[in-house]
Formats: sequence, structure tokens, C-alpha cells
Amino acid sequence: MSDLIWIAGVDEVGRGPLAGPVVAAAVILHPDRPIAGLADSKKLSEKRREQLAREIREMALCWALGRAEVEEIDRLNILHASLLAMKRAVEALGTRPGHALIDGNRCPDLPCSAEAIVGGDASEPAISAASILAKVSRDREMVLLDQQYPGYGLAKHKGYPTKVHVEALREIGVSPIHRRSFGPVKRLLSGS
Repeated sequence: MSDLIWIAGVDEVGRGPLAGPVVAAAVILHPDRPIAGLADSKKLSEKRREQLAREIREMALCWALGRAEVEEIDRLNILHASLLAMKRAVEALGTRPGHALIDGNRCPDLPCSAEAIVGGDASEPAISAASILAKVSRDREMVLLDQQYPGYGLAKHKGYPTKVHVEALREIGVSPIHRRSFGPVKRLLSGS
């Protein structure tokens, strides 16, 4: 197996929310342990994502998570923070990949060759696996943050700009986990 070039699938979750980190995952699937049912995490039920996440963690050759915090998102912008989270996920892998397949149209700066694939989370099993791990991890974190910052409904909408979330922001105010550079939050802070 040492002659193989390991290929990592990489995806991130959490570009659109008004609150919380952006979380990325990198996964190198084991060639002898295929995982059935891998798909774009957004097309799977929460229960199925949880089942698959467990299988991926057990059966993949290796996997890792990376993240960018709210402060980094506000400082860098969401695109660059997402690329940073993906870079951190790849660098955290226990096995160094020779190539990375990135979901989207931009590649982070990586220590290996990389290729961006638009819609890769639906077409490349390793990216699907990364998409699932990233989503399950971030969703769990948002449930915990909901307990820490009650009233916003984070456990339900995961920080996305739903009507309920925006109304709660107006009523409760901006918390430390809200992204100050994002329009609805920025407008509240500036009073406009």
C-alpha cells in the first residue's frame, strides 16, 4: 500500500450562518473498506448522517477536522476562513495525502496537489465523507452553543439566518458567537 498516492476528500460546513465557526473535514477513505451510502450531507437525514459519520470514523484510513473561529471569519472574510479551516483539516490528517479533492471552486494552500470540484460532495465519495463529518461535527457544536446562548434557536437552525434567528438577534442582541461582519449582525450593531 505504500506505493499508493493517498487522496483526501475535503469539504467545509457553515459558510452561510450568522453564528458559530466554519468547520472542515478531510477524509482519506480506505481502499479495502468501502462505505455504502455516501452522499452530499445536505441530502441525508440527520439520523443517516449520524450513522454514516460513525462508519466513516471507524472505517476510513484517516480523518481530521479543521475550523476557523468567528474572530477569524470576521477578520479574514468567510471565503478565506473556509479555506483556512480546510487547510487545517488536511494538515491534521494522520496520513499525508498526495492529492486532495476539494468541494467547490477554490483550493486552499496545501502541502499536496489539489483539485477543486464543484458539486464534489455529490460525486466524490471522499468529499461526501468529509461533508458528512463536517456537518455532524458542526451541528453537534451548535446544539451545545444553544445551551450556552439560549433564546436564539441555534439547535434548530444551526446559526443560519432564519426569520426566528434574526428576530431573536433583534430582541436579545448580538452574542460573542455571532459573526459581526455578516449583514444582519452588522446592521444591528450599527443601529441601521
